[in-house]
Amino acid sequence: MPSLISSAEFAARRQALMRAIGPDAVALVPAALHHRRNRDTEYRYRQDSDFYYLGGFAEPEALIALLPGRAEGEFVLFCRPRDREMEIWNGYRAGPEGAVANFGADQAFVIGELDQRLPELLAGRRRVFAPMGTEPGFDRRLTGWLNTVRARTRAGVQAPGELHLLDAALHPLRLIKSAAELDIMQRAADLSAEGHRRAMAVAAPGRFEYELEAELLHAFTRHGCPAPAYGSIVGSGANACILHYTENDRRMQDGDLVLIDAGGELDHYAADITRTFPVSGRFSGPQRDLYEVVLAAQLAAIDAVKPGASWQDPHDTAVRILTRGLVDHGLLAGDVDGLIESGAYRRFYMHRTGHWLGMDVHDVGDYQIDGRWRPLQVGMVLTVEPGLYVAPDDDSVAAHWRGIGIRIEDDVAVTDGGRHVLTAQAPKSVADIEALVGAGAGVPGSIVGGAA
Repeated sequence: MPSLISSAEFAARRQALMRAIGPDAVALVPAALHHRRNRDTEYRYRQDSDFYYLGGFAEPEALIALLPGRAEGEFVLFCRPRDREMEIWNGYRAGPEGAVANFGADQAFVIGELDQRLPELLAGRRRVFAPMGTEPGFDRRLTGWLNTVRARTRAGVQAPGELHLLDAALHPLRLIKSAAELDIMQRAADLSAEGHRRAMAVAAPGRFEYELEAELLHAFTRHGCPAPAYGSIVGSGANACILHYTENDRRMQDGDLVLIDAGGELDHYAADITRTFPVSGRFSGPQRDLYEVVLAAQLAAIDAVKPGASWQDPHDTAVRILTRGLVDHGLLAGDVDGLIESGAYRRFYMHRTGHWLGMDVHDVGDYQIDGRWRPLQVGMVLTVEPGLYVAPDDDSVAAHWRGIGIRIEDDVAVTDGGRHVLTAQAPKSVADIEALVGAGAGVPGSIVGGAA
């Protein structure tokens, strides 16, 4: 599937990175590896986000070299050769010719020539920017290339003397999204919201969590998402209190809440939505009380997103409202300020209120600069996802609160006017949820298998 990002934008990204590293440097970006699923099968391939960001090239066994000011060409791409037999078995390859014609490479070589050619490209460069510490095989090869150049220093060849993490130069660029990126993320958010609506509509006591997951996957794939952006969480009853629950195999019961945290990935850009709703279609009194607290905290935290605000502001806003609600409903006792200072609220709210979102669901970018929380800027995208989780075995609270887990999450872009909620199409008010849940529960489907 061709990228939704234009070739001109990919070229602009490469130029921005080369300006950031300087004229005496080289940036090396390896493609993602294939990973074995079991025996002789592999997981579906997904390109490394940094690599795809710079080239839009989705094939494995490849490497990008960016060499500012190089007369023969600044963008060099190593990739697999064309191979008719392998293409019959595994699909089309661009080859070096396609890398130049279709992906903007100034020069392209087969990946088998990497060890021969890369030391030549490194010679004369003072600094190397590359990912380090994430893939040992690449680290070893990089050391070998550098040693090959160093071995020629007596012949007057200048070897790189500095090795830098690529992250420091590239990730600030990825943190600020372009208009084209925001358009893709909006589409990913819309189709993900459709999945959540479908799941709500078919929810009913007696169905299994994985049946709701199937509705999510249907919505994602029918719109061109090759896969979810991350492992979908469909946790009913006490499973909603497990933050990263992914078994999704419990039969849902009357009176349960179900927490769904799921989003699709479109052209390597993620959506990330969480909704919590009653399986039976109606919140109980205690469920509604805590849900309204979380929703109030989330709406206020979203309102705190604006240019110039601190990254911490939405979190602090949410924590205050959640803590106030816990006191009002008798789950905590004491002064709100004191409970926040002591961290007493963390018994029921143990995670942060959000994270960066983009090509990775937990996207790149520092949250602090020089020890201070980063100010929000136009083009940043973050999640806002407060929650409350009352452990099912917490006998220090009244029985009617136990086992309630609630999280509400939206994707929010920082704009000139403040903010734009990308995921607004996913219902979250009590009235909207109760109107939708179970509306399509009579659709044909087998309810068999799974764990009780």
